[in-house]
Amino acid sequence: MEDLSFPIGKYVPQPFSQDQLKERLITILFLPSQLENSILNLDEYQLETPYRPGGWTVKQLVHHVADSHMNAFIRFKLGLTEDNPTIKPYNQDAWANLNDSKIVPTNVSITLLHALHARWGALLNGITSEALERTVFHPEQNKEITLWHLLGIYAWHSKHHVAHITALKERMKW
Repeated sequence: MEDLSFPIGKYVPQPFSQDQLKERLITILFLPSQLENSILNLDEYQLETPYRPGGWTVKQLVHHVADSHMNAFIRFKLGLTEDNPTIKPYNQDAWANLNDSKIVPTNVSITLLHALHARWGALLNGITSEALERTVFHPEQNKEITLWHLLGIYAWHSKHHVAHITALKERMKW
């Protein structure tokens, strides 16, 4: 089950480097297209298939990425404009089971992600290492998290969920 839960492995924090920053920014910029390509030509039955036993459906997963990345964008803006703001956690499983994640077509969240990531990319364009040292406070983890660490998590998150879908397609021979 480990491979199905973490097809690219778990997130491993990396020290700051310009090369890592460039890679993470590229990942953020291209996530909408990669996610869109991963679901291209899937029919409703396939979109309603869980990506792993006990996991969300592909449709819920696409909506989850939009939910998560909307929160990420707000967390970055708070972190860049306030001193160590407390970020709002949310119950991602509960969100994935709300009606919008079940009935709204995936293209709505794909369109949202294209717009959101264009804004997020513009926000991060030219960001300095000093700005990435700014922190937010995560109350569930009871710790300060740097924006650099958050950027790493969300770049990983992008690849992680695209890999869930592509791995499912390979297993199912779609």
